[in-house]
Amino acid sequence: MCGFVSIFNKNNIPVDPHMLAQMTDIITHRGPDDEGMHIDDHIGLGFRRLSMLDIENGAQPLRNQHDDIWLVFNGEIYNYLELKTWLIERGHLFHTRSDTEVLLRLYEEVGTECPKYLRGMFAFTIWDKRHQMMFSACDHFGIKPLYYTDTPTGYMIGSEIKSLLASGKLVREVDEHAFYHYLTFQYVPEPATMFKSIYKLKAGHSMIMTIDSITIEPFFEVQFNPDTKRSFPDLVEEARSVITESVRLHRNSDTQRGAFLSGGIDSSGLAALLQRLEPTKTFSVGFDIPGYSELDMARTTAKYLGTEHHEISVNAKDYMDILPSLIWHMDEPVADPSLVGLYFVSKLASQHVKMVFSGEGADEFFGGYNIYHEPHSLRHFNYMPSYMKRMVGQLAELMPAGMKGKSFLERGIQPLEKRYFGNAKIFGDSEKAKLLSQWWMEAGLYSPTSSITSPLYDKAIQYDPVTQMQYIDIHTWLRGNILMKADKMSMANSLELRVPYIDIEVFKFAAKLPTDYKVTPNDTKILFREAMKGIVPSIVQTRKKLGFPVPIRVWLKNEWYDWAKQLIHSANVEQWLNKTYVLQLLEVHKAGKMDNSRKLWTILMFMLWHQIYIEQPIAVSKSSIKT
Repeated sequence: MCGFVSIFNKNNIPVDPHMLAQMTDIITHRGPDDEGMHIDDHIGLGFRRLSMLDIENGAQPLRNQHDDIWLVFNGEIYNYLELKTWLIERGHLFHTRSDTEVLLRLYEEVGTECPKYLRGMFAFTIWDKRHQMMFSACDHFGIKPLYYTDTPTGYMIGSEIKSLLASGKLVREVDEHAFYHYLTFQYVPEPATMFKSIYKLKAGHSMIMTIDSITIEPFFEVQFNPDTKRSFPDLVEEARSVITESVRLHRNSDTQRGAFLSGGIDSSGLAALLQRLEPTKTFSVGFDIPGYSELDMARTTAKYLGTEHHEISVNAKDYMDILPSLIWHMDEPVADPSLVGLYFVSKLASQHVKMVFSGEGADEFFGGYNIYHEPHSLRHFNYMPSYMKRMVGQLAELMPAGMKGKSFLERGIQPLEKRYFGNAKIFGDSEKAKLLSQWWMEAGLYSPTSSITSPLYDKAIQYDPVTQMQYIDIHTWLRGNILMKADKMSMANSLELRVPYIDIEVFKFAAKLPTDYKVTPNDTKILFREAMKGIVPSIVQTRKKLGFPVPIRVWLKNEWYDWAKQLIHSANVEQWLNKTYVLQLLEVHKAGKMDNSRKLWTILMFMLWHQIYIEQPIAVSKSSIKT
C-alpha cells in the first residue's frame, strides 16, 4: 500500500520538480519505505512506497521496456499470479515478482479494459506516451481513494487531497453543495469533496485524461441476483469456502500480518480464519467508560482462538489530543466518532506488524445493520390509506422533538426513498434551514438531500426494500465513511489495512442470497452467522450487532463542553452556520434534555476542519497544525 501523485500539464508546460517533490513528500506517511519520481517534460509522477511484496524490486514509478508506459499504483492485486501466468502465455516477460508489474503488462495486453480483470483493492495512474493520455482507475468498491482536479495549467491526481493542495495551484474554498450534503450524511458523498474543484473518482470507474478532455466511465456496477433455488445449507457451505479463499488470497505479502479484533462476528471471523492458516496477532481498542468498550469480549475471543493479543484503552484526553492531526489526515471532515478508535488501534498494530485484516463490508454485503429490520417493523403502514397517513403525519407534527414514537410515525408514513439516505442521517433538510446561516439559505446554494440518493433508487427499483437499503449503503455509507476512515487512519500509521469481505468474488456470492437469508424480523446476517458457526465462539456467533460505541455523548456534557463552546465561538464559519442555533444544541445536550451528540459532532468536525484547511496555510505535516 502506497501513495502517489500524477501531473499532466497542458500546453507542454514543463513539470516543476520542486512542486512534484512537495506534493509527494506531504504523503510520506502512506509510504515511508521508499520514494520515486519520474518527469517527462509536461508529465510528472511521484510515489511513496510501503513495501509489502517483492520488497527489493517493487519500486515505482514502474516503466515498460520501451519507456513509453509508466505506472504508479496504490493497492494489492490478489489474482496477480493467475494473471501473470496468462500474460506469460501471451508472450510477456517479467523482471519482478510484484503485482505492480502484472498490472503494467496487463495494460499492455488489454489497454483500458484492464480494471475488469483485477481482483483487489487499487487506485492507479498510467501515463501512456504513445497515445498521449493518462489512464486512472479506482477499485470496485472504493477501498483505495483517488482524487483529481482540472486547473487552467493542467490535471493533477493524488491518493490524498493534501497532495493536490500542496501544489499551490488551487484556491482552498468550501464546496457549498458538498457542505449541505455533509450535514446529512456526516461525510461528503462522491464524486464531490469538501473542496471546490477537487473531485473523487467514483468506485468502479476509470478515467482517461487527454490534453483537452476528461472521460469517466464505469467498469463495474453493483447488481444483486438472488438465487431462490439453492438450499440454505448449500449456500452456507459456499459462504465458508468463498470467505476462506478470500482470506487466503489477502494474505499475500512478504511481511508479517495481523488482524483487528472487536467483540463482533465480522472481525472475529477473519481473525479465526487467519489463525487457522498462521499464528496471528490481534489488536483491539476500547474506551475507559463502562458500556463503551468491547475489550472484554475481544479478549475472550482472542483466548478462544489462541492469538497473540494486544489492546489499548482510550480516554477523553487521548482522544482530544490527537483529533487535530486526524482531521489533517482525513483531508475532509468525516464525523464518525469511531475513526479515532481506528487510529489508535492502527497505531498499536503498526508497532507489531505492517499489515492487518479488518472486517469492513460484511454488514453491507450480508445484511448486518439493525436498520435493515425497518421494512418489517414499518410494514403495517403499507396498508394505511392515504388519508390516514395524513392524520398520522399531523399527529407526529404535534409531538415534541425527541418524544418517543415521533420518529417511528414520521418514518412510517414516508416511502423508503424519502426516509432512508444510508446508515447516517444527521440533519434533515428542514432542520438544516435552522442550522445554516441566513445568507446561505437566501443564496439557495443547495439541492435537496434526495438528489444524492434518488438516482440510486432509480437503479435499484427492482429490488425489495432491504436490498435497496444495501444498495444505497454500498454506494454511500461504505464508500464515504467506512472505507474512507479505514484508509486514512491506517495510512496515518503507515499500516496496510486489508478487507477480505470487500472482495469482488465475495460480493458476487453475497449478491445471490435471498433476502430472508440475510435479514429476518428478529436477526441480521442470517446465513453469514451460520457460516461462522464453529469458527468463532458461540457467544460471538449469536451476538447482536452493537456497532462501535464511542462516549462522545458523555464527554460533550463534561470533559469536552468547554472545548466545544470555545470552538463554536472561534471558528470563522459564520458564512455557513447559525452559531446561535449551534450553541442552543450544545446547551440542550449539556442539560440532558436531548442527545444532540451526533449533530454537534458533525458541526464541530466541520469547524475544526475549516480551521485547519481553510483558515490557515496548508500544513506540510501533522506536526505543523495550529488549532
